[in-house]
Amino acid sequence: MSDGGIALGPLVAFVGGLLSFLSPCVLPLVPSYLGFITGFTLDEIGARRRLAMTHAALFVLGFSLIFILLGASATALGAALKFYKVWIQRVGGVLIIAFGLYCLGVFRLRFLERDQRMHLEQKPLGFLGSVLVGMAFGAGWSPCIGPILGGILSLAATEADLRRGMALLLAYSAGLAVPFLIAAFAVESFLGWFQRFRRHLHLVQRISGGLLVIVGFLIVTGQFTRLASYLTKLTPDFLLKWL
Repeated sequence: MSDGGIALGPLVAFVGGLLSFLSPCVLPLVPSYLGFITGFTLDEIGARRRLAMTHAALFVLGFSLIFILLGASATALGAALKFYKVWIQRVGGVLIIAFGLYCLGVFRLRFLERDQRMHLEQKPLGFLGSVLVGMAFGAGWSPCIGPILGGILSLAATEADLRRGMALLLAYSAGLAVPFLIAAFAVESFLGWFQRFRRHLHLVQRISGGLLVIVGFLIVTGQFTRLASYLTKLTPDFLLKWL
């Protein structure tokens, strides 16, 4: 992918992370994860906010490390096959479309429906335990975030620069992490919001699928780079320095 993809790629990855957080089998379990990693009841989380935020941040660090390593691996594989760069982009685009169609319910993929979660009966003690649980989340929670994560990894494989591929997964991790940290900080408000939002969970899956299909189509047709180049021209210079 050309330099024009610098601005658009991380944005797509960040939105993918947000949609992963809102997915039907992640969002409903956020309160359970908060209680598990902190060792507090939901009422205690509000009273011991600083300690709860520390555990939440370490949990985020754990899954971010896993995702960034996956991004580096995908980009390294794509770089090793750079002679076939055009075909890698096309195949990557087709894979992203396939993941999108799966999210839309057009067909089923059994390997994505297997529950790969690591069931930890008891969290390891201390702050290190929160990091390890985060890593377990990143390595094993495939049924819902798998299609979106797979799409972002396919996008990372089209990057020529290892740093950019890792940046895509960093942006994805941030999209997943920001709402989780907000939930830990304002758990009472989060629970109230969740009760109102839960009836819309099925729409998240469809929005995710639609986004993946659009991005995949743009990559296959070569329009993703053109669109990214156009958007880059509209992006303020100070933002581009961070992307």
